[in-house]
Amino acid sequence: MTRKLEVSFNSPQCGWMSIGFEDGVNEFHTTTAHAPHATALPDLMRILSELADPSSSDNEHLLRWNRDPEEFDFRFVRNSDELTIEIYQYPTEDRDSAERELVYSHSGSVAETLTAFAVTFNQLYEDRDTDEFEFNWRQPFPYKEFEEFKGKVNRDI
Repeated sequence: MTRKLEVSFNSPQCGWMSIGFEDGVNEFHTTTAHAPHATALPDLMRILSELADPSSSDNEHLLRWNRDPEEFDFRFVRNSDELTIEIYQYPTEDRDSAERELVYSHSGSVAETLTAFAVTFNQLYEDRDTDEFEFNWRQPFPYKEFEEFKGKVNRDI
């Protein structure tokens, strides 16, 4: 049975952003920081754009993000029409694999998973001026990656 994934990225505040993943069975919520992984948000959009392409030979990606001092690995694996997300948490920036913990996992269709991300990315985009995204995230909104993601999701899934 496929569980519907819901992804939330809330408006950034003071360089932090609350994010969440829920699928009716499992859920994971945390805050993420704008640094030191300064390209985490645009990298996430690039990874998802790549995974939207069924002809891509690169079907596994790892995204590093942090909460300070905790670190996270977001692992994405595409297998045919299924996409698995695994989130691992490390207690420190040392990223000792012996100390990492799987804190969230979800498998679903590529289309359903990418659509869940599209909903939250669209909301971030729509609210970017009201939320003073660039001031509060301390980085520019990733316009280029957002447009590429939208183009891929609408075309390839």
